[in-house]
Amino acid sequence: MFSAVHGPSARKRGALRLATVTAVSGLVAVGAIAGAGAAAADDKPAATSSGAHATLEDAGVKVGATVDVNDHGVETSPTGGLFELKVDNAGVIQTYCIDLNHHTVPNSTYKEVTWAESSLAGKAEAAGKINWILQNSYPAVTPGDLGADLTPETAAAATQAAIWTLSDDVKAMPQDKAAAKLTKKLLKEARAAKEPKASLAFDKDAVSGTAGGEVGPLTVHTNATSSKVSLALAPGAPAGVQLTDKSGKVITSASDGTQVYFKVPKGTPDDSVKVTATTQTKVPVGRAFISDGKFRSQTFILASTSDVPVTAVATAKWGTAPAVTVKNDCAKGGLDIAVSNKGSKAFDVVVLGKNLGNVPAGTSGSFFLPLAEDSTYAFDLAGQHFSGTLDCKTAGTGTPSPAPSTPSSKPSPASAGGSSTGTNGGTNLAETGSSSSTPLIAGAAVALVLVGGGAVFFLRKKKTAGQ
Repeated sequence: MFSAVHGPSARKRGALRLATVTAVSGLVAVGAIAGAGAAAADDKPAATSSGAHATLEDAGVKVGATVDVNDHGVETSPTGGLFELKVDNAGVIQTYCIDLNHHTVPNSTYKEVTWAESSLAGKAEAAGKINWILQNSYPAVTPGDLGADLTPETAAAATQAAIWTLSDDVKAMPQDKAAAKLTKKLLKEARAAKEPKASLAFDKDAVSGTAGGEVGPLTVHTNATSSKVSLALAPGAPAGVQLTDKSGKVITSASDGTQVYFKVPKGTPDDSVKVTATTQTKVPVGRAFISDGKFRSQTFILASTSDVPVTAVATAKWGTAPAVTVKNDCAKGGLDIAVSNKGSKAFDVVVLGKNLGNVPAGTSGSFFLPLAEDSTYAFDLAGQHFSGTLDCKTAGTGTPSPAPSTPSSKPSPASAGGSSTGTNGGTNLAETGSSSSTPLIAGAAVALVLVGGGAVFFLRKKKTAGQ
């Protein structure tokens, strides 16, 4: 039951109630925002099956400076430069952005991929020139050798501007005069360089065959030259199953080009086994890195590297189950699905509710599944699980990106007040593209403004009542 109160006392209580409600609302908003940020940060799916795996712990640029960008009529001034990715259980690698208008999401996981599986698909000449720039600019070349007035920050901004011009089809130029001169020089002199080799990968996700013979082959692809690639069957492999080379010799290691077979004793029940390849190597400069979590984060290209652990995993099957390999096809906008059916019956290829066709017994077939850009997929086929995101296009290609994805020229919350520094002592600057934290900080700011506004309202009412 509520009682009616009138006069000055009522005004004071009304003001107090408003201030209290405003403050509580603001604190609830801040709490909700912090919770959303934590949820995004905790999204760390399992590592992918080949190459280097890394995490973007801090979504801010580590070494860079301001770049003016005209993206199809949309003018922005983001910070351009080097990001750092932390390789799983190892050191740090440095990258540039090749995906200007998409978000950077703190704690996103990344995987090494081919150009065809990234936003560089269908851009062979531009991708090759970007690779040339990476070999002939910062950090491969010192700022002093690139120009007398350049610093690590301005050299990084100049390099990023040249890369954006090619990767995102924009007009990008650093504000610093010496950096602008370098950008123009890089674009003028760039020549198409070849795509670098994978750090470590198998040529297929899976192979199939029959017990009593050799199942395979899987071909190892790696740039490692100073160390061998170790091979190991997964724990619990059926008795008698061994890894061999093409001559039938049992092997426990491999090198680039090695063909790996699975020797399966006759009479072994239908089953499957995984093989893991591992080595330590420098991931080649110019390799693309795409995010592989729920939240899409900017696509990067490797600028500098160090010795890091890399892995590749594949499956061998014997019996009736076909072997399936799935890859992103960014040129066509979907998934390429290859099926090898060495069983005795035709196999229907049904993916995400769509029947793509069938593969007769003893044959192989290839299928294409179109997907919308940025769509996340997860499905099982022939006992194998596949998941990922079709991350192929830059938002700046063709049409301007919507406002929430426009590059931010303001410091990100991850970089403000931090103690992190770049490789060459540069401070942790603002991110390129929008950070997923940007709307969170904006919401927090609104909440704090509301809190302050409620307090001012309360104090003014109190003064009036006192008079």
